[in-house]
Amino acid sequence: MPSLNIGKLLGKTAFHRSQTLGYRNGYAIVRRPTVGIGGDRLQFNQLSQAELDELASKAPVLTYGQPKQAPPADFIPAHVAFDKKVLKFDAYFQEDVPMSTEEQYRIRQVNIYYYLEDDSMSVIEPVVENSGIPQGKLIKRQRLAKNDRGDHYHWKDLNRGINITIYGKTFRVVDCDQFTQVFLESQGIELNPPEKMALDPYTELRKQPLRKYVTPSDFDQLKQFLTFDKQVLRFYAIWDDTDSMYGECRTYIIHYYLMDDTVEIREVHERNDGRDPFPLLMNRQRMPKVLVENAKNFPQCVLEISDQEVLEWYTAKDFIVGKSLTVLGRTFFIYDCDPFTRRYYKEKFGITDLPRIDVNKQEPPPVKQELPPYNGFGLVEDSAQNCFALIPKAPKKDVIKMLVNDNKVLRYLAALESPIPEDKDRRFVFSYFLATDMISIFEPPVRNSGIIGGKYLGRTKVVKPYSAVDNPIYYGPSDFFIGAVIEVFGHRFIILDTDEYVLKYMESNAAQYSPEALASVQKHVRKLEAPASESESKQTEKDPGVQELEALIDTIQKQLKDHSCKDNIREAFQIYDKEASGYVDRDMFFKICESLNVPVDDSLVKELIRMCSHGEGKINYYNFVRAFSN
Repeated sequence: MPSLNIGKLLGKTAFHRSQTLGYRNGYAIVRRPTVGIGGDRLQFNQLSQAELDELASKAPVLTYGQPKQAPPADFIPAHVAFDKKVLKFDAYFQEDVPMSTEEQYRIRQVNIYYYLEDDSMSVIEPVVENSGIPQGKLIKRQRLAKNDRGDHYHWKDLNRGINITIYGKTFRVVDCDQFTQVFLESQGIELNPPEKMALDPYTELRKQPLRKYVTPSDFDQLKQFLTFDKQVLRFYAIWDDTDSMYGECRTYIIHYYLMDDTVEIREVHERNDGRDPFPLLMNRQRMPKVLVENAKNFPQCVLEISDQEVLEWYTAKDFIVGKSLTVLGRTFFIYDCDPFTRRYYKEKFGITDLPRIDVNKQEPPPVKQELPPYNGFGLVEDSAQNCFALIPKAPKKDVIKMLVNDNKVLRYLAALESPIPEDKDRRFVFSYFLATDMISIFEPPVRNSGIIGGKYLGRTKVVKPYSAVDNPIYYGPSDFFIGAVIEVFGHRFIILDTDEYVLKYMESNAAQYSPEALASVQKHVRKLEAPASESESKQTEKDPGVQELEALIDTIQKQLKDHSCKDNIREAFQIYDKEASGYVDRDMFFKICESLNVPVDDSLVKELIRMCSHGEGKINYYNFVRAFSN
């Protein structure tokens, strides 16, 4: 069965869709199509502007009461709401020319810009070529004074057909742009009708009437020069020579001069590209496109090519974005052009679609650098420096930590856990340096022990057991407490005792330690205080006053054994006893008792305070605390 041509049956030959994308002022916009597929006119609702405004302002009527009010709009500051919004006015001012016989005054046209974000203004005079007058920015951007009272010009003071005085010059505002007109009318300001821009009489006098002549039949090069002077087409191209050995892809800029149809190719240099800074790859010249048959062996490198050896020259229509071009044996691919070139091709050849072509080659993703496995020599941070630089540098240190903890050392007494009987009595001194987190071990020498004491381990960081080799975890101050087991390179040590500085450090940095560590230290301190209490008990047998004190303490313990103040009462007094003398001031003593709800009004407690009082206005809180602790 023969196929049917539906297009011919319907009487149509074009089924393309209409263009809905475009550019306006360099921005991509979407426009609503007016025709459909095949060029058919779309049917859409034709409403007038008045009907559209009525529909926009018409509020619906609800059956069940009034609608809820919309929440208030968010506050937007002026520098955000009016960012890059500028009012533009066309104006002029008259300037006297006293020392001239040909003109008495001069009219200078200016543009007045008002910046809505900060209410500043500027006056700029368009530059006229060969005018002989310094033009450009006449008044830089600033807030301009309106009168002697210090008021400044506001956009409400600006309108068409008015005079404004700025720094002694009177400017006549004649017109404004469309954005300014819409903005002022939206704010309720009635604009005056626009006026014609005043012309400079001397400039009009200088204008000569156009000469009338008949263009000759041959092409007029002078007309081409005068018409296309300073008009250059700019193309961006690449020369891909990666197929050859040591070849590369380089970028170039091709200039086509419309005034004489010459071509120039410039190199694009980048920083540190290793090439000599020659700006031109090919000097400006006419480029032959097709040579005559006999001119193929013409010595072009010695003699210039004349018009007799060329059948066709390169013209502007040969340079198209997206096509390749062979110039002097090199093939250039044109991937982009400038806006002026796009406008020229649109007006001259009707070519509107010249999109930029992406010629960037996607580079492979960078290879992730991984550190080799740890070799076991030195610290992991030191070994890793060999992978970062040819000449390794020392790892960065925490200078602030070193300055704060300078000369701060925590010392511990430890015993070696070993199945060998000779090692059970060996004792070691651990020194933990807070500035560098390093540990050193020293063994005090013991006479006739058969073991040479001295330095057991120099300063180094000790890795915790069962930690990852690539991400080691080192011992810190919180790991050292009484009863803790420290493993140093396969040897296990048990912490037996600490010095007084460690106790003070743990007291001031209790948040770093676990409750188990703090409890072990407190238990050890109580054991040390136990022998002292035994010596005091022996003294009570000899001193009758001491016996009376002990009897009173026992009585108070029986009566106040369930009182809530017995917890942490010793720590409360030690906080204010910085010198650990065992005495506090009488005023401070009663303040602490009041904060801990100690029943100081009780008769037995008053008698205990009297017996613990010292002659210098101080109270011995050691015996007082014993009455409230089990």
